[in-house]
Amino acid sequence: MENLNMEARMDAIERKLDLILEEIGLQRARRREMEDLKDDLMRVGKDLFQSAVTELDGVHDQFRSADLVHLGKKLMRNVDTMTRVVEQLESLRDFLEDASPLARESFITLMNRLDEVDRKGYFGFVKEMGRVVDTVVTSFTPEDVRNLGDNIVTILNTVKSMTQPDMLHAVNNALTMYKKMDLDVEDDVSLLALLREMNTPGARRGMAYAVRFLKSIASQNGTPRTNA
Repeated sequence: MENLNMEARMDAIERKLDLILEEIGLQRARRREMEDLKDDLMRVGKDLFQSAVTELDGVHDQFRSADLVHLGKKLMRNVDTMTRVVEQLESLRDFLEDASPLARESFITLMNRLDEVDRKGYFGFVKEMGRVVDTVVTSFTPEDVRNLGDNIVTILNTVKSMTQPDMLHAVNNALTMYKKMDLDVEDDVSLLALLREMNTPGARRGMAYAVRFLKSIASQNGTPRTNA
């Protein structure tokens, strides 16, 4: 009976020793990992220190510790301001996230509209108008443009008069009659034949109309003289 108790105690002691040895092994592995981490951090820290020394060596003449203290104080005094700036940036980020779908839809609509305008030929029309403008610019001098500006009112009034319905109707009638006229003239026309043509009622009416037209133009340019 005592032997059995002794064996049980020895087994319990062996199990405890195994646990202790296992724990010691874990502690040794952790210590080794910590030593490796310390070595790595020492190397990284040394490199960082050397880099910082190298970088600060170029600005040590311009750097003063008082400036760093002043900067720290200013940052501490403006903590509320920086907090509001960060909050505004967060609000801006939220706004951009909400506006992105709308902006994307607007961009797609704009592209479709531009494609429709291009298919209708607006861009080609504008391109050709640019060529027309280039031709006008190269064909006229600044003096011509200045004279055009000085007389633009007269030109517009003339165009306005020419586009009146009665004037357009008269021009259309004249063109129609011109197309119907037979303008073939014989090579040998005698003066007597011309006098006979001028004595016809139609020729007299035409000459009377021409004389009245010339008198009207003369009266517009100045006061006509009267015979004494």
